Amino acid sequence: MSEESVPNFKFSATKRALLEALLEAEKGQYKKATIPSRQDTKPAPLSFAQERMWFLYQLEGGSNTYNVPFAIRLRGNLDIACLERSLNQVVERHEILRTSFAVIDGVPSQVVAKEMHIDLPVLDLQGVPESERDERMIQLLIDEGGEAFDLSEGPLLRGKLFRIDKLDHVLAITVHHSIFDEWSTETFYRDIGLLYKAGLEGSSPELPELRIQYGDYAVWQREWMEGEELEKQLGYWREKLKGAPKALELPTDRRRPKEPSYRGGVVRRLMPVELQAGMKRLSREWQVTLFTSMLAAYQVLLYRYTGQGIVLVGTPIANRRWAEVENLIGLFLNTLVLRGDIKGGESIREYVRQVNETVMEAFERQDLPFEKLVEEVRPERDLSRH
Repeated sequence: MSEESVPNFKFSATKRALLEALLEAEKGQYKKATIPSRQDTKPAPLSFAQERMWFLYQLEGGSNTYNVPFAIRLRGNLDIACLERSLNQVVERHEILRTSFAVIDGVPSQVVAKEMHIDLPVLDLQGVPESERDERMIQLLIDEGGEAFDLSEGPLLRGKLFRIDKLDHVLAITVHHSIFDEWSTETFYRDIGLLYKAGLEGSSPELPELRIQYGDYAVWQREWMEGEELEKQLGYWREKLKGAPKALELPTDRRRPKEPSYRGGVVRRLMPVELQAGMKRLSREWQVTLFTSMLAAYQVLLYRYTGQGIVLVGTPIANRRWAEVENLIGLFLNTLVLRGDIKGGESIREYVRQVNETVMEAFERQDLPFEKLVEEVRPERDLSRH
């Protein structure tokens, strides 16, 4: 690749910098990790993220805390038999959707069922008065999404179809977070949509090839995150979190409970359009993302409420930097800890610049599993706190 090889391309400073970075990558300045397919058929170990889910499951018992419910409204003619076949073809395509967990020789492992059929029961709401249907359906969706899974028993995915009327249905899917993340939702919708369309037409679905399965990723991740690579990433985070407080002491209106009740409320406030536009404009002027400027504002807000100059904010990241996992369903999500050091005398612009550097550094070191960081820091376990 060269500048001459890209026709009709006007090179701004930003685009030129991007091209230079790509050229450096071509020279081998950056390692490109590839994830191989496993050669053996033994049960794969848990990925680090799954290990966290397994630990919390053992700690909390059978709870629905990590259920992932989602639903889609389907209007028009619906071939229910074809939809159920499509759902099961997705389950067949992605091993992780046929996975449960077992302790084998003292080690938590992934157990993949060779075959698994997911029923799609239909709940007919046409007999419910029309004025009450939506409310009834929402309550049924809440109930469906709240039923806990047993991680040692598959399937960890279930579906239900609600018939509102002849041409109006809602497909409800509930899956456990140990085998699914937010990115997986879009993959699931794409796959079942293409399979359903192909099923109606009697054609072959145009699905991207899956070169590996989630178990291959879990094996590779554990092999990769050993020795030099692990120590290199841990070294950065050790230094970054040095001197950080053990907890954020927010003032509350009542005593903190000893254990979580999960009865917390949600208060929603819409950001005025003018404020949104102002934040976007400011972010462009300061050459940072909206995420960075909003994070800086959030950290300053926490500082004002607590008086703590060091504020740690956890944020999820997709952690799908390898081409092999882009089209996989599974739990790849990682957590990054973003530190804010607020001295109180700097300008907001200076602080946003500091936060931007922290975010960029963290993104470059996003591969370290949060579980490994927790092992290193060894925080005191306290059920009254996240």
